[in-house]
Formats: sequence, C-alpha cells, structure tokens
Amino acid sequence: MDFIKLQKVMRRLALEAGDAIMEIYNGPDFEVKTKADASPVTAADEAADAIISTGLRAAFPDVTLITEEQAESHALKGSEFLIVDPLDGTKEFVHRRGDFTVNIAYVVNGTPIRGIVYAPAKQRLFYTDSEGQSLEETGPFEIGKIGARQHISVAVPNPESLRVVASKSHRDETTDAYIAKYSVSELKSAGSSLKFCLIATGEADLYPRAGRTMEWDTAAGHAVLSGAGGTVVRFEDLAPLTYGKPGYENPYFIAY
Repeated sequence: MDFIKLQKVMRRLALEAGDAIMEIYNGPDFEVKTKADASPVTAADEAADAIISTGLRAAFPDVTLITEEQAESHALKGSEFLIVDPLDGTKEFVHRRGDFTVNIAYVVNGTPIRGIVYAPAKQRLFYTDSEGQSLEETGPFEIGKIGARQHISVAVPNPESLRVVASKSHRDETTDAYIAKYSVSELKSAGSSLKFCLIATGEADLYPRAGRTMEWDTAAGHAVLSGAGGTVVRFEDLAPLTYGKPGYENPYFIAY
C-alpha cells in the first residue's frame, strides 16, 4: 500500500463526505428510514457512502472495500481491506446533536493500521499520517490544502482520577457497573467514534463498551487511538480487538 496516497485519498473523501452530510444536516427535515437491523439510515448516510465508495474503488481497485451500507454485498477477500462507516452516529445526526463522524480505515492482518475520523459538525479532524502516527488537523478544512496539524498522544492516566468517556446513546447497566469499579473524576458522554479520539488526544483515559458494535463503527477510531499510543482490547479476556470477523460484529471492548 502507498501510505502517502492513502492518507491523501482518505482525507479528501472524508472532507467531501462531510460536506455532503452537512448540506443535508443544515437543510430542511430529512427522511429517516429503518434498516433490517432496526438502525436508522438517512440520505446523508447514502450520499456519504456513495462518495467514499466511488473514490476508494477508483484509487485502490485491488483492495477489498467493506462499507456499512453495502456490507452484505461484499465478501472479505485476503488479509487487507478498507472499511468505512460513512456516517457513524446516525442517531446523533437525526437529533441534530453534532456527535457524528465520517470513518475510513485500512486493516491488515486483523489490525487497523491507518484511519481517519472526521466530525464535520464539531469541526474536528483526526487521522494517521503516512508513518502511522496520529495527528489532529485544525480547520477551516480545505480539500486541496492541508491546514495546521499537530501530532496527538494519549495522556498518562492517574488510576485515582480516571477520565471516562461513554456512549451518549448506548449506555447500559454493564457499562455503568464496569465504570463503577474505578475512581472516576470525570465522566463524559460522546457519540460515535469521537470517543476513541478523545482518548487519543489525552482528553479522556478510558472508553468501555458493553454493547453491540460493528467493525466499521470502530476501525478508524481504533487506528487513530493506536497511532497515538493507545490500545483496544476485548472485554472478556483483554486480548487485542481484531477485524475481519464473520459478520463484522465486535465483542464488548475497552479502549484506553
């Protein structure tokens, strides 16, 4: 893989998808449909998926592409693949709460090694550089011009004063019971893959998730967190969270 090209293509497509999403987000009321798994989908999901899918297939025609909106029609082949959630946090989008993201990741041998997370309503953009180190670019964001950037790194956590981030729309008793085991000084709620990025920038220390997620929900945020010195493990045995699983469904996990 040409990682310089990958970084440029992922950034461009994430920004283009973000523009399409925000046009719908800032417009009049939009239709919300329900998919087979009972999750919501909007025209913004579909528009962003079309932009990213078309762009990735043109740039990397030999790499398998898995997207949330087309997962059933594309079988995984080989040890490397691109995985996309064109609009993570659709519930946040529908309720106009802003905590939604565009996510693109590149996975090799079960590990997301490159990724980008763009929160267009929050104007925050995180991605791995060509060397795999994570950075945050500050806006205003232009497709043809890279703005100010700085590398990001996880904080050294204080076990007596942990800063925990949890899902805004999917908190449950198992998650709360896990959090209660620790000395928590701050508990933040955030939607979508932004939770990974808050740990990657040192704004939080721990993100436990006891609930259903899919690989496209987590891969890009996982890559950004890894590139900032963090890690993601399975809830049950603390083994690394891997990708390319049958059905693309994740077990419960802990990011830190």
